[in-house]
Amino acid sequence: METSRRPDHEPAAPAPGGPTQPPAVPVLAGRTALVTGAASGIGRACAQALAAAGAHVHVVDRAGEAAERLAEEIGGTPWVVDLSEPAVVDTLPADVDVVVNNAGLQHVAPVHAFPPERFALIQRVMVETPFRVLRRTLPGMYERGWGRVVNISSVHGLRASPYKSAYVTAKHALEGLSKVVALEAAEHGVTSNCVCPGYVRTPLVENQIADQARTHGVSKEEVVERVMLERSAIKRLIEPADVAEAVLWLCGPRTGHITGSSLSMDGGWTAN
Repeated sequence: METSRRPDHEPAAPAPGGPTQPPAVPVLAGRTALVTGAASGIGRACAQALAAAGAHVHVVDRAGEAAERLAEEIGGTPWVVDLSEPAVVDTLPADVDVVVNNAGLQHVAPVHAFPPERFALIQRVMVETPFRVLRRTLPGMYERGWGRVVNISSVHGLRASPYKSAYVTAKHALEGLSKVVALEAAEHGVTSNCVCPGYVRTPLVENQIADQARTHGVSKEEVVERVMLERSAIKRLIEPADVAEAVLWLCGPRTGHITGSSLSMDGGWTAN
C-alpha cells in the first residue's frame, strides 16, 4: 500500500502542545493545480489563492481572453476549452497535484417546463466533467502519494430549492462523487472534499439579483435579503475570496485527515 509522502518544504507536525510554526515557503510551492471555470467568480479567486500559495495553476475556462489574462497575471497556463464536450478533458494536463472542480451553470424553471437538453447539459458540465477530470488526474496523485481534490459544491448540494432541479441534482451528485473518491483515495495520501457556499457575489449571482429586482419591482438589496438570503442567518453575500481561502486551507499540509467532508459556508442556512 502506498503511503503519503511529505515534501521537504512542508513543516513537520509540532509536538503535542507545542507551537505551530509558519511555513518557511508557500505551502503549495512546487505543486501544480488545475481549476475549472477559473476565469471568473469563485474559480478565479481559487486560481489566485493557489498561485499565491506557490502552485502553478492550469486555468481552465471557455472564456478565452479572460482565462489568458488571468493565467498571465498569476504565472499560470491557460486552457481554453468547452467542458460541455466530454472529450476535451483528455486534452487537459493529467499530472497535477490539486484539482478544483468549479465549472458550472444555472437554469431556473419548474420541472414540468424544464428543457431536457438544458438538464442534460448541466449534468455533463457539473457531474460528468468532474468525474472525467478525476479519472484522468487521480493516477498521478496516487503514484506520488499526495493529492487534494476540492469540489465546489453548494448549499444546494445539501438542500433543495424549487425551480432548480438540474442544479440541485448535479450538486447532490457531485457530493456523492466526492465521497467515493475520498474512500478510494485515502490509502494513497489523497483527500477529497466539498466546499458548500450559499450565494456568492459572482457575475452570475449579480445578474440574477438585477433580473429579479426588475421583475418584482424591488431594490437589489431587497432581493438579496428577502429572496436569496431568506434562510440564512447572516444577511450578506459571500465573497469569492472567502471561498478560495477555504479551498486553500483544504489543500494545505494540516488537513490530511479531512476527507469525505462537506464544508458549509452558508451563513447558517443548513442550521435553519
